Amino acid sequence: MNKFFVATKNKGKLKEIAEILEPIEVFSVFDIIDDNIEVDESGSTFEENAKLKGEILSKLVKGYVIADDSGLEVYALNGAPGVFSARFAGDNATDEENNKLLLDKLEGIPLEKRGARFVCVIALCNNGKTIATFRGECEGRIALEMKGNNGFGYDPLFLLPDGRTMAELNTKEKNEISHRRKALEYLKCYLNNELQNYS
Repeated sequence: MNKFFVATKNKGKLKEIAEILEPIEVFSVFDIIDDNIEVDESGSTFEENAKLKGEILSKLVKGYVIADDSGLEVYALNGAPGVFSARFAGDNATDEENNKLLLDKLEGIPLEKRGARFVCVIALCNNGKTIATFRGECEGRIALEMKGNNGFGYDPLFLLPDGRTMAELNTKEKNEISHRRKALEYLKCYLNNELQNYS
């Protein structure tokens, strides 16, 4: 069975993907290649960035590379931070800094006008080429303050219809509704239908 590599150094993201794709075994591509290799995410969309990462890194390993780009789109901010979600407050910004900047930019905007969505696009790549892409979304709002200790990124601010933030969910609950889960489910269906005999 061919190996599936995930184009991430983020252990939280790798764990989440591994749990959702089980029993498919996944590894970080950076376990094989130099973890100092950086891909310039210069695309203007999540799709472009996912394909860019996947195509470059899949030239460096033997096997399929699962590359994703994900982020938060806030409607009141015209879709920002979007593809800049991880570096909203600067290139080396922490999650806390990004969340604080988001709260600052939404100051004075009532909860009912804080609609947002998490978006995840996954590119399945092999030998420098994109085979297919898969998109998942999760709708919610931006809370007035951070709550919860689970998850990462903007999870403490992402308010779900049930009144909890994404960071107040346990791993199982999050994996059932997350944008990444939806994109990965599309990927799993594709693998089952199209790549049963991959080698």
